[in-house]
Amino acid sequence: MNRRRWLQMMGAGAAALSVERRSQAQERAAQATRGMAAPKIKDITVIATQPAGSRLTVVKITTDQDGLYGYGCATFTQRAELVNAAIEKYLRPLLLGKPTDRIEDTWQMCYDSSYWKNGPVLNNAISGIDEALWDIKGRQAGMPVYDLWGGKCREAARMFSNASGATPKDVVENVRQSMTRGYKHVRVSAGNAPAAAGLHEGAVFERGPALRRMLQVFEACRKELGFDIELMHDMHERYGPREAIQFVKDCEQFKLYFLEDPLSPEDLAYFRQIRQQCATPIAMGELFNSPHEWMPLITERLIDYIRVHVSQAGGVTPCRKMALLAEQFGVKTAWHGPGDVSPVGHTAQLHMDLSSYNFGIQEGGIITGVQAEIFKGCATFKDGYLWASSAPGWGIEVDEKLAAKYPFGSGDGARGSLNGGWGDLRLPDGTVIKQ
Repeated sequence: MNRRRWLQMMGAGAAALSVERRSQAQERAAQATRGMAAPKIKDITVIATQPAGSRLTVVKITTDQDGLYGYGCATFTQRAELVNAAIEKYLRPLLLGKPTDRIEDTWQMCYDSSYWKNGPVLNNAISGIDEALWDIKGRQAGMPVYDLWGGKCREAARMFSNASGATPKDVVENVRQSMTRGYKHVRVSAGNAPAAAGLHEGAVFERGPALRRMLQVFEACRKELGFDIELMHDMHERYGPREAIQFVKDCEQFKLYFLEDPLSPEDLAYFRQIRQQCATPIAMGELFNSPHEWMPLITERLIDYIRVHVSQAGGVTPCRKMALLAEQFGVKTAWHGPGDVSPVGHTAQLHMDLSSYNFGIQEGGIITGVQAEIFKGCATFKDGYLWASSAPGWGIEVDEKLAAKYPFGSGDGARGSLNGGWGDLRLPDGTVIKQ
């Protein structure tokens, strides 16, 4: 055997040995992974804090693996203590010792565990559990949650700002200020005109004058600002069907980005009349709890934006299904994100926005002040867009000691006597109106 042949045989043998060793190592790793127990829920705690006026409920799930935990938003600020009790007294005993990796199964179990379903207290409690489990899943994988859902469809999520004022001129000026900060979408509203004396001592709301003032606001904005700025308005379910349908038709000339919540959930059948009579884009859903409410509006293409409050609907697991359904019917997402959503909740919405093809617009999520000190790792805002962190999970870490310095009751203001709840709003004759 010559030297060249001998070297060839030795090289082939070494290569074969290397391949064999690599294969054995991969098999040992696969065996180890298959044998690795899924994390189990060791504890569930509620972080109840009120650092900026609204009562926030954040769920923390701790696992039996050191350093592995997750956070989820369960904020229902008007009935916060009921949600906290539902988590601590009912869902925690149900879930202790359960695996963290069966998110869908856990959601269904929690949803069915009270027998009566679709209530805001239960849904918000489940949302905290659900989002915390997704956070854990992302931390395990070393990925942001949006990567677990297929990755980004866009680099950042566009946002809208809010502009109000005592007069149409004031509103126009405040819209201009939003535009200087990079916003191209602004939700406008008008201060209430002096109301007629009511037959009661509470706040008075007059529907006709309110609608006429909003038409004046839209007219002034289009005259002064043109059509390059996208305008929106929240009707807040305060009007009867006839008034709402007429107003939506009157707004068609102003080419709005959307009109929000023109009708209450009790009047869903009237959306068919709105769609038949005009092309004004409609957003709806912040009060929805049940698929029976949003399903017909989506599948009949009666709205343009689904506006559901994510924790109110039970968390990101059902809302991702809602987004996928809406995509098939040409409906975009515009999740409800006011100040009484925790920074964890805003971040969860942002991850859905980035990974949903039919994303419309993001409300809220610019976290500043003491909230940014408590909830570290929040998204950043630039030129009208919200940019998510690429850290694993939601990318949020909570300073629980600092959160504890702002217990419920701190900064309640006018709602302090109502334990964080809302009061009533009435017509001049004393009739309670929906809001």
